[in-house]
Amino acid sequence: MREWQSLAHVKWECKYHVVIVPTYRRKVLFGQKRRQIGQILRQLCRQKGVELVEGNATRDHIHMVLSVPPKW
Repeated sequence: MREWQSLAHVKWECKYHVVIVPTYRRKVLFGQKRRQIGQILRQLCRQKGVELVEGNATRDHIHMVLSVPPKW
């Protein structure tokens, strides 16, 4: 069974697959930059109340699965 989340009068499950790609898919996301970007994205998710379900970073793009409340 699904793990529905709820607010006052609604039960919801909103998940989005987000891909971030640098211009021309330059291979710039590695090493220290990769860690810094991961920390920044986690911090932004906490600030907005968004749950980062899954994330994966490669050299030329970042995949994230986000669980976003319906108010956003």
